[in-house]
Amino acid sequence: MGRRILNDALRAIVNAERRGKATVELQPISTVMSSFLNIMKYRGYIKDFQLYDPHRVGKIKVELLGRVNDCRGLTYRQDVKAREIEGYTVHALPTRQWGYVVITTPDGVLDHEEALRRNVGGQVLGYFH
Repeated sequence: MGRRILNDALRAIVNAERRGKATVELQPISTVMSSFLNIMKYRGYIKDFQLYDPHRVGKIKVELLGRVNDCRGLTYRQDVKAREIEGYTVHALPTRQWGYVVITTPDGVLDHEEALRRNVGGQVLGYFH
């Protein structure tokens, strides 16, 4: 997966939120992007998303709620150990009360709270708040 694909998709979500749009279409897609959106949906930052034609170029249609203030994918993947996750969240997020750092781990793509609960580290994909 190109690392700009995830960042471009997340910036499209932020731009659509700022414009007050109800939906946004993301293209091209990847499995990492759908995992990232699944975490956003689980945490209540987006309403739903649907994949169209995932075996070809494909696209994802995301229904927005208006909760996303900022959302970024890192073009460089930083390795983070389980004990360093808390320090990274303090660095990346504006406050401890809201926002999530998304990490790809051996257990799959997880947010920082779930990674701390399972005591696994990995590479930081991005964050949203």
